[in-house]
Amino acid sequence: GQAYYLTLDRTNWRWGQVDLNILFLAVVYQGTAIPVYWLVLNKRGNSNQRERIALLKRFIKQFGRGGILGVLGDREFIGEAWWRWLSAQRIPYLIRIRETQQLHDTCGRCCTMRSRFRDLKVGSRRCFRKARRVSGQRVWLSALRLESGELLILAANRPVSKPLQTYALRWQIESLFQALKGRGFDLEQTRLTQYARIKKVIALLAVGFCWAHKVGQWKHHVVKPLRVKSHERLEQSLFRYGL
Repeated sequence: GQAYYLTLDRTNWRWGQVDLNILFLAVVYQGTAIPVYWLVLNKRGNSNQRERIALLKRFIKQFGRGGILGVLGDREFIGEAWWRWLSAQRIPYLIRIRETQQLHDTCGRCCTMRSRFRDLKVGSRRCFRKARRVSGQRVWLSALRLESGELLILAANRPVSKPLQTYALRWQIESLFQALKGRGFDLEQTRLTQYARIKKVIALLAVGFCWAHKVGQWKHHVVKPLRVKSHERLEQSLFRYGL
């Protein structure tokens, strides 16, 4: 079977006095991300390592680990136990880490990511050929200096030929969130605050999202192709076209 990248991310909003916070595990697919499993978190803020592992275990139980090209995640998705579990399951990961994260160099000295990549100019990138020790794990590091001056630093548990281009696939889950929320189904306007009901609504929206995306694909290939704009993207998303 075909293999895919998985991406983890949260979306959250507030209704009245209630914070609604949902962790998604999605499959990267044709410019978007297909939601597969989700967890309504009964708290504000980041997910913990146990919650992430629980979602991946559900995926592996249903689909196996053979079809996973890798797990992509933002700076929230760090943690020694989480990384160690992924490596023990032989699942590749490519996770963004913070500039303040500590690493040990080849001589065993400790320094921050920011100091290690301080000489990078805007638009410049660097990939280490040898693994470094971060959060107790051996990882391969790569970095890019963004136009904002911020560093985009990635950690992988095995060498990746094009880490920055691969990590860019993570952004496709943002298009999923846009489709579920303001640019599509207006999930934030459901007025539901009970976790069990929110889980069911998301299940319906996941089916609706896939249906709309599939209709958009069919219209694009059979009815009327969407125009490709100068930045090589379609004039609108397949989801919007199908919706």
